[in-house]
Amino acid sequence: MIQLSELTKSYGDRNLLDHVTWQIDDGDRVGLCGPNGAGKTTLLKMLAGLEEPDGGGIIRPADLTIGYLPQDGLTHSGRTVFEEAASAFRPLLDMKAEMHDIEHRLGDTSVPQAEHDAMLVRYSELQDRFRLADGYSMDLRIASVLRGLGFSQDDAARPAETFSGGWQMRIALAKLLLGRPNLLLLDEPTNHLDLEARNWLEEYLAGYPYAVILVSHDRYFLDTVVTRITDLNLRRLTDYVGNYSTYVEQRDAMLDRLRQMKKEQDEETARIKMFIDRFRYQATKAAQVQSRIKLLEKVVPIEVPPERKRIHFTFPACARSGRTVLEAKHARKAYGALTVFRDLNLHIERGDRIALVGPNGAGKSTLMRMLSGEEAPDSGTRAVGHQVVMQYFAQDEATRLDPALTVYETLEVGSSTDMVPAIRNILGGFLFSGDDVHKKAGVLSGGERTRLAVARMLLRPSNTLLLDEPTNHLDLDSKDVLLEALEDYGGTLVIVSHDRYFVERLATKIIEIGHGEGIVYPGTYTEFLWHKEHPQEPVKAHIPKPTSQAPKAPTPDRSREERKREDAERKKRQRAADSLQRRISDLEGRIAEKEAQVKELEAQMAAPGFYDDRDAAKAAADRHQALMWEVGDLISQWEGLQEHAASES
Repeated sequence: MIQLSELTKSYGDRNLLDHVTWQIDDGDRVGLCGPNGAGKTTLLKMLAGLEEPDGGGIIRPADLTIGYLPQDGLTHSGRTVFEEAASAFRPLLDMKAEMHDIEHRLGDTSVPQAEHDAMLVRYSELQDRFRLADGYSMDLRIASVLRGLGFSQDDAARPAETFSGGWQMRIALAKLLLGRPNLLLLDEPTNHLDLEARNWLEEYLAGYPYAVILVSHDRYFLDTVVTRITDLNLRRLTDYVGNYSTYVEQRDAMLDRLRQMKKEQDEETARIKMFIDRFRYQATKAAQVQSRIKLLEKVVPIEVPPERKRIHFTFPACARSGRTVLEAKHARKAYGALTVFRDLNLHIERGDRIALVGPNGAGKSTLMRMLSGEEAPDSGTRAVGHQVVMQYFAQDEATRLDPALTVYETLEVGSSTDMVPAIRNILGGFLFSGDDVHKKAGVLSGGERTRLAVARMLLRPSNTLLLDEPTNHLDLDSKDVLLEALEDYGGTLVIVSHDRYFVERLATKIIEIGHGEGIVYPGTYTEFLWHKEHPQEPVKAHIPKPTSQAPKAPTPDRSREERKREDAERKKRQRAADSLQRRISDLEGRIAEKEAQVKELEAQMAAPGFYDDRDAAKAAADRHQALMWEVGDLISQWEGLQEHAASES
């Protein structure tokens, strides 16, 4: 379908792609992964024709249609949402308009008979083409996609310009999906989608009939949608068959092998350099020194991606809260004519791990602000339990950082003394290293500020966390740092997140927000979805009856620690097996080389007149004997390694 041939792309002295060859076939669903700044968005733009490569080419079929969704920046105005989405069917709309025009003219009795007959023929032709292109189901398809992306029937009739930036991107996504291009390029399509819209998009893309290339920091979304991962790293593209979880395993194993090869190459290079330095000025070793210098010149250094520092973080200690943490009774909240909550009753106990779910605009962030005390209910009460130490991470937390403080100072201020030594490790886990820690917060990008705000939260003691979209703008590795810390958190947790993997790993209770109320579903997010698919009488979020024993705060997930140890052991065994196999392969190569020398020598010895020169013949015979001993020794080593490999398997 589309092919990259020797593609090269640079920005100044920064080389993003270096003579890359790559191919996308019809029906491929590819997840494009790689570290921040590797060039994923640039590659999508080149595929879309919005940027030109510096060298090489992109081969596209003449009839290829491409749709590209950027991360942000698109706006729509002048039409309703439905009309804007319908513009994806421009050829069908033109046919429909022409058919209506013909219908109107056919009713005109002044039209000559010949022209009337020609119009009938044209109308019949248009009808057939319109039917074959599913034109009669066009409105239904538009309504279905808009509903899947979270637009209500009333929203569809509103002017597009009345929607915010996130909803503008949803409109753009709807147009792309309805247009069904042969190649769909999506750059972070889930950034502006809630969980319900993400779930719908997963199903839609899983059944998409053409090729899809997407960039996403949503692990669950990638696992569900893609069938192949392409890793952009060190200016190259590497394909891995399977979903994201499979890719992580294969990539880690590959990196382990690459690092071992790099280590062995460095050791061999160091030995050669040591020989050269030692014998450089000895005339008797001049030939050997020159030989090794030439050998060094031919060595192509193995390049290994920088190993990202992985940290395991534990929250600072904090006194235990009372059994009741937060309580709302008959809470009402409205903004003008919009009533968000009518009569909300909510009881949060120590150790609860709650995820608030619901469509955008349902009131999740409003409830978080009320629980944190930033906003008071219009009526009803909100009460905080005994000895509750709360931290609230708002959606706009990044804007609350002091722009005059450096990155390091931002974390240092407010941190307890015993947590100061951990600041550097935490910053490294969120991609702040070297001189980055001395940058002022005011000059950081939006994503950097969000990462810094999350890092600051981790260093402050609390026994209750209210987190509103903490994973926005975090890459997958930073999400893992946060996720592992929250899994081991012993306090009470209330989160709003559109990352399903994040919610699934953390939440043991779901509260669905919508229609002015909150409905409690005990269990994980998967169990919540099952309840939704198999409706039964839900329990509304009224105050539960007190029980005789307070629930225990969750303890760290020991099974996860065991899995870590098992994974480390597995990797250790794999590295040992790979090293053993490399030694066997190396011996096989050396045996083959020595045997070739023996055969060459034997051919010379069999030539007529070879023994006329007795000195030369004796030297050859001695050399033959020495080679045979070497071959025997190498074969003995090879047999020993083979036996060892067999005993390990």
